[in-house]
Amino acid sequence: MSREIYSVPEEWASRAWADNATYLEMYENSIQDPDGFWGEHGKRLDWMKPYTKVKNVSYDASDLHVKWYEDGVLNASANCLDRHLSKRGDQVAIIWEGDDPQDDAKITYKDLYTRVCRLANGMKELGVAKGDRVTIYLPMIPRCRCHAGLRPDRCGPFRRVRRAFSGLARRPNQDCESTFVITADEGLRGGKTIP
Repeated sequence: MSREIYSVPEEWASRAWADNATYLEMYENSIQDPDGFWGEHGKRLDWMKPYTKVKNVSYDASDLHVKWYEDGVLNASANCLDRHLSKRGDQVAIIWEGDDPQDDAKITYKDLYTRVCRLANGMKELGVAKGDRVTIYLPMIPRCRCHAGLRPDRCGPFRRVRRAFSGLARRPNQDCESTFVITADEGLRGGKTIP
């Protein structure tokens, strides 16, 4: 492990949102007034129903809980996509590199939004509805992984979404009794086709 320290180029440092002094000031504010600090930072997201409670924590063994923004409602897909469309629609949102570095993709916010909506509508046509349990079991491909991963919040929350990886193919369905599975016939790993 290298212990060499590399200096940040001045051009990069000048574009940074926070330098060390800003970070330390923010950290101190988060310790001195956590509700005020996180209440302000929570406003960086678009809320369908804004929160009124920032933090509700109890470390008592008989009533152990940690809740943040518990009375607020937001949509993760809208926060990842919709709010960026007007200003950043043509900007690249995802840079993906496949198993073969020659296989890559640059996906804009508009393109990703279109693909996610298309998948959401297709799933609706198949009968997927609010409250259903859905398992996502896919190789690392953006056309499926990102689209399917953002889809659950697009038309209402599922009771549970499980993202499974190859070693866990059966268990997630047994645990949550999924009624729908988003999957592929095969994937690529290390130049080999994996069924």
